[in-house]
Amino acid sequence: MDNKNEINRRKFISTTVKGATLLTASGLVSSCSLFTGNDKEQVPKRLLGKTGMNVSILSFGGGSQFMRNENGEWEKHLETAIEKGINLFDTAPNYRIVGAAGKNALRSEERYGKVLSPYRSKIYYMTKLDIGNDGKRHADEVRQSVEGSLKSLNTDYLDVLLIHSINDSDSVGEIEKGVYKEMVKLKDEGIIKHIGFSSMDSAEKSRDLLENLDFDTAMLAMNPTKYRSFAEIALPVAKRKNVGVTTIKVLRGLIGKDATAEELLEYVWTENYVSSAMIGHYGLNVLKENIRLAINSGKKNQLALDKESLENRLASYAGPHALVWARPGYEDAGITV
Repeated sequence: MDNKNEINRRKFISTTVKGATLLTASGLVSSCSLFTGNDKEQVPKRLLGKTGMNVSILSFGGGSQFMRNENGEWEKHLETAIEKGINLFDTAPNYRIVGAAGKNALRSEERYGKVLSPYRSKIYYMTKLDIGNDGKRHADEVRQSVEGSLKSLNTDYLDVLLIHSINDSDSVGEIEKGVYKEMVKLKDEGIIKHIGFSSMDSAEKSRDLLENLDFDTAMLAMNPTKYRSFAEIALPVAKRKNVGVTTIKVLRGLIGKDATAEELLEYVWTENYVSSAMIGHYGLNVLKENIRLAINSGKKNQLALDKESLENRLASYAGPHALVWARPGYEDAGITV
């Protein structure tokens, strides 16, 4: 790619921009009215480690749940999020609708770029580097992936770039010599402000990455099932090194009958050193309910949640037999239509 043309493209995008769940709903949304009280209330914010980013404790996931929302509905989700103060928006190049219905449909990054561009200076974009079709992480594809994300998001920089879905088979040494090295280059160039990784499968490998490489943020799977024990294994290292932490896989529809939405969210919001819960929303009422819970959480003066009791209730769900995302072959990408 011609560097001069690419620089001009970024300047053009920058000028344009400046001018311009509950993971599943079933059984988890209460019947109470939404957005009661002061509608100007905003989702509280916390510092995301050494990034210096002040992020909303409820952040917006652009994966499969969000992609289930049809045209005319997903736009309302993004507008509502902005209205209520959500400012961290996560996505990935492969978050898309697959199958015949996805042929001409916008991908998650493109949805963001279409609606969120006028608010670019007030929000944070977090996107990812996906594993290649051969199951490997290719350093020579990093820059191309980032350039594609910049175009789709209609921006000239990324606030956070993550290595997507670290697992037990990943090698810290190979990552350091490969994709990590390329990410650092892009950070030095100012195209990326912060770098990190996500993991829902390996707390041990997450710990090793945090110990050995200089990451700014980590997205870790945490919920009361304590599957893979991220809070015990990886979180303490992140805290010690001041690496900002967001959580994923906070809620599942299958445990709705054994826990309330408030309990599941409070479980991570009261976890020491967690800054934000990253939730993908299907259905506007689900988003509004979660926003209400986030606003109310910010008003609480003391811990009321009995974490041990909640963990005991949900312990039987730990493991791939129950958690869909923990089953072999699961891909956190598009949805089949």
